[in-house]
Amino acid sequence: MLSFQSSKNVLSLTEDLLVRIYELLAAESDRKSFRLVCREFRRIDTLTRRHLRVIRIEFLPILLRKYPRLQSLDLSACPRIDDGVVSLLLTRVGPGSNSPILGHWAWGLKSLVLSRATGLRFSGLEMLARACPCLESVDVSYCCGFGDREAAALSSAVGLRELNMDKCLQLTDVGLAKIAVTNESLHSIASLLKLEVLGLMACPLIDDVGLQFIERGCPSLKVIDVSRCEGVSSSGLIFVVRGHRNLLELNAGYCLSELSTALLHQMKNLNHLEVIRIDGARISETSFQVISANCKSLVEIGLSKCLGVTNMGIMRLVSACINLRVLNLTCCHSITDAAISAIAYSCRSLVCLKVESCNMITEKGLCQLGSFCLLLEEIDLTDCCGVNDKGLEYLSRCSELSSLKLGLCTNISNKGLSYIGFNCLKIHELDLYRCTGIGDDGLEALSNGCKKLRKLNLSYCNEVSDRGLGYIGRLEELSDLEMRALHKITGVGLEAVAVGCKRLADLDMKHCEKVGDSGFWALAYYSKNLRQINLSYCGISDMALCMVMGNLSRLQEAKLVHLSNCTVEGVELALRACCVRIKKVKLFAPLRFMLSSEILEILHARGCIIRWD
Repeated sequence: MLSFQSSKNVLSLTEDLLVRIYELLAAESDRKSFRLVCREFRRIDTLTRRHLRVIRIEFLPILLRKYPRLQSLDLSACPRIDDGVVSLLLTRVGPGSNSPILGHWAWGLKSLVLSRATGLRFSGLEMLARACPCLESVDVSYCCGFGDREAAALSSAVGLRELNMDKCLQLTDVGLAKIAVTNESLHSIASLLKLEVLGLMACPLIDDVGLQFIERGCPSLKVIDVSRCEGVSSSGLIFVVRGHRNLLELNAGYCLSELSTALLHQMKNLNHLEVIRIDGARISETSFQVISANCKSLVEIGLSKCLGVTNMGIMRLVSACINLRVLNLTCCHSITDAAISAIAYSCRSLVCLKVESCNMITEKGLCQLGSFCLLLEEIDLTDCCGVNDKGLEYLSRCSELSSLKLGLCTNISNKGLSYIGFNCLKIHELDLYRCTGIGDDGLEALSNGCKKLRKLNLSYCNEVSDRGLGYIGRLEELSDLEMRALHKITGVGLEAVAVGCKRLADLDMKHCEKVGDSGFWALAYYSKNLRQINLSYCGISDMALCMVMGNLSRLQEAKLVHLSNCTVEGVELALRACCVRIKKVKLFAPLRFMLSSEILEILHARGCIIRWD
């Protein structure tokens, strides 16, 4: 009677109340559970869903018809999309006048992710831009064939505010001019006066001449990323800075040889600058003086691999920029505990600190961080050989810690890890790569306290055995596990992980030679959410490989190099079992001449990228 009454109460809720309940569900897993309750809840999901990431392109027409009110569409997992598919999606489907018009889905779309859509060209882009009147953000990063014609095609999106063209290798200054010069052509992206974010990372044909156009265009520009643009120098950045005094974010990582005096002079006018990344540049004490004196609104600064970074420079910087929340000092080898103490004392709001390969940091610096930076959420201590168990005890006072990287810290043991397990209950990412002092006891403490752990790296932790993997199996939210070369584990340990970690999506177990087929069978049966797997140098058999590749219905990427117990026929059969959904596979190079041309053609036709090792 009670259950009937409860059910009646739920079903009597009005549509607006159900929508409000649905909107309070932040996790995608919770929303999935919601829409599986009943038809009415599924209808609410259809009416309310605003974001969609498509994994398999063949379901795209059905999904777009099902969710007509999308504001964000991510097609980055559909590399086979091309101009023909776009034309189909924007016109009637099927014969007859009663066919639904899929083009309706585009009317309210604000964000479109086309990253890695290598088959899409300027005509498809232009169709999309014209069909989406509300479009504000487009991501075509890693579309290596994109160039000036594709840049011009995006000009039809008159409301565009954010454009990401990272790794668009064919883009030149001509295309960049079309983004920057205003009102010269209806087919010019320059008419996009609302453009606020421009990403050009690793575009090798962009240089200072192209950035000169930016000075005279894009009046609303607030964020620009020219990192790894080899042709860009301080002169080009001067054009950008001079034309945009209200710039909020400047990313020039790994494109400057040094921070020139002329550029520093122009930066004095960037009073509103919040983020600057100049990774890889040579920087002087004068640079720190100018930045600290004029850019007091900074919340993030990137100095990774910068030459000339000293304790004194960092002290001068943090004494003025007290609102810093993110600081990257990766490979700044001169940094010592003195600089870390100054950071801890001045930047009490710090949430992210990266000090990889800063070998002179010891427990003294970590003591200061644990005393003053209580809001710290992320810290990278990779290859900091001065970190020990006592340092981890101090660091564990940062109870908000969510990401901790300790790779190559060979002076830590199970005792130090137990401090993290007992006190850092919010941690969701932990990197213990080659921490040879970590074993099963440390993983026990970790599994007892860090229940929210989602990403874990145990590669080359040689003391971990099946008992340790049994503790890992208790981490129900674990989605990413790297455990290369764990020579003490067998199928028993892998089975414990497969049974307990139902959300596991990425598994790397390269060189785990002692794992038998029983573990792989468990993986094929229980790990239904796996999307990426590395089985290279494992002792898996033909039958087990076919079961893994065939049963894992969400698998998109697999590395299958040097499977000594598998035959050519077994590998081919496994590829046939997953060819419908696999998007990237890495195979042993000699197989290129042993596998049938038919299976290779099938994989290529379905957009699968094959790498030969």
